[in-house]
Amino acid sequence: MDFIDLKAQQERLRPKLMERLQEVLRHGQYILGPEVFELEERLAAYVGVKHAVSCSSGTDALLMVLMAWGVGPGDAVFTTPFTFVATVEVICLLRATPVLVDIDPRTFNLDPAALEAALADFGRHPGTAGLRPRAVIPVDLFGQPADYERINALAARHGLLVLEDAAQSFGGEYFGRKAGALADAAATSFFPAKPLGGYGDGGAIFTDDDGLAEALRSIRVHGQGRDRYEHVRLGLNGRLDTLQAAVLLCKLEIFPEELERRQEVAARYSEALAPALTPPYLAPGCRSAWAQYSVLSPRREEFRARLAAAGIPTAVYYPLPLHLQPAYSFLGYRAGDFPVSEGVAREIFSLPMHPYLSPRDQDRIISLLLA
Repeated sequence: MDFIDLKAQQERLRPKLMERLQEVLRHGQYILGPEVFELEERLAAYVGVKHAVSCSSGTDALLMVLMAWGVGPGDAVFTTPFTFVATVEVICLLRATPVLVDIDPRTFNLDPAALEAALADFGRHPGTAGLRPRAVIPVDLFGQPADYERINALAARHGLLVLEDAAQSFGGEYFGRKAGALADAAATSFFPAKPLGGYGDGGAIFTDDDGLAEALRSIRVHGQGRDRYEHVRLGLNGRLDTLQAAVLLCKLEIFPEELERRQEVAARYSEALAPALTPPYLAPGCRSAWAQYSVLSPRREEFRARLAAAGIPTAVYYPLPLHLQPAYSFLGYRAGDFPVSEGVAREIFSLPMHPYLSPRDQDRIISLLLA
């Protein structure tokens, strides 16, 4: 059994995939070919924003937005310690300072109440003296959008920009609005394991801001100006390959159907597993993209060993919050600073989740957990 079954999806799409890839090979525009711009138009329409700017990875998507906003030394960016490393990594790469905020114990997303407390204490808290609060990066963990109504209101009150880390939530919704359209800008990832994944790295940025979109298109091509040999700003080699765009265009056609299948798999898990462990909590108004199906149990290692013995893979997202990672010890945080994140990290684990998980295989997983 696969944790994420990409082979079944590929078999379903093979004829159309080959057509799309052969067309790229025919025209030979491997960098910023027509498929890239077609994909951007379709992504923007799907999310419901004016601009989608594709790029080389979800990490670069986050980085490029912060670069375009001019975030750098002396700036403070609020985010969560319970996320993939890229969220904090990009802040540090720009020599800005991450200010970490604990998570909601049910959604695992950034807790607006904790953010409000951190903003109230800003400047007095160790490590924040002399810094300028600039931005917030909420993370839509496992596919469920964060509480943007409260977060955006706090940000507006304090003059902060909001960057939605939608790396796991493309296809999710918040009170009828698509993930990617919930903040000043949003970044997503097309890593193969994501709900909409390519066959390599890739990402995209979403925004209604014309000036930001123009800056992003420059940044992804080495800060290019009017032509490839005029450079008007610092930039990156951050383009999405045309071949990846062709793959994503093909996958986007069946994406709505796959999302519905993910809802069915998640509902089946939640209904059956509640007696044995704590299933995911969906906040009112939220629809998850179910990038992962993550549960809580103090018996985690027992359950994982039982499933492994039956040939069923599991994963732990995330075993060590970022404030306890060796690379980020310089931030000065210690064990106990974010008790919710640390407690969740001790109990969380993820079950196989993908649109092609059969009821039979799912019943097998459930029966082993309930045994």
